[in-house]
Amino acid sequence: MVEWRNWPGLVPYDEALAAMEDRVARIARGEADEAIWLLEHPPLYTAGTSSRAEDLVEPDRFPVHVAGRGGQYTYHGPGQRVAYVMLDLNRRGRDVRAFVHALETWVIDALDEFNVKGEIREGRVGVWVQRPERPPGPDGAVPEDKIAAIGVKLRRWVSFHGLSINVEPDLSHFGGIVPCGIRDHGVTSLVDLGLPVTLGDVDDALKRTFGRVFQDLPAKTV
Repeated sequence: MVEWRNWPGLVPYDEALAAMEDRVARIARGEADEAIWLLEHPPLYTAGTSSRAEDLVEPDRFPVHVAGRGGQYTYHGPGQRVAYVMLDLNRRGRDVRAFVHALETWVIDALDEFNVKGEIREGRVGVWVQRPERPPGPDGAVPEDKIAAIGVKLRRWVSFHGLSINVEPDLSHFGGIVPCGIRDHGVTSLVDLGLPVTLGDVDDALKRTFGRVFQDLPAKTV
């Protein structure tokens, strides 16, 4: 059973992290179902295990939380759908690379529900969209923006943290960091792409596409 939960309001990061820690421990002990939590945070930055001090451009802009997940700096805030994914890889295959690829594929499938073509790039974490309406770069390449970030951690082969999809956040807030350490590309959102999409729309798309990528276990909503 995979439990889906929508957390109301803007959830403090420390509260969500403590709840994840507890849930992951209970899943590992066989005392709780796997879970996917959908939520928003107040404006903040998180630092992954590979973060570099120089990539925190404006350290006093928002609170900075050490996340313990893989990756570098990222921004979370209102208008961004965060999905915390707590799945038992003891049951789903102990393959970290395959799991990250499955998360990327899940995001791409969800974006496809809105006719948005998400893509992955070697050496660049997350999901990207091309912006052909902009002038090509110096090398003639079509500009690309990041629309979703992925960062995970495993404990006893149970995953936590997960992914974030930009629905309608204030994109200027990404200016306080170098998102995921990548300086040569921008950040976008579904609304920035001209789509009248809500967080609820994205939640529905994530729920519809989950079973295409991961083992289609029964789900319950709390």
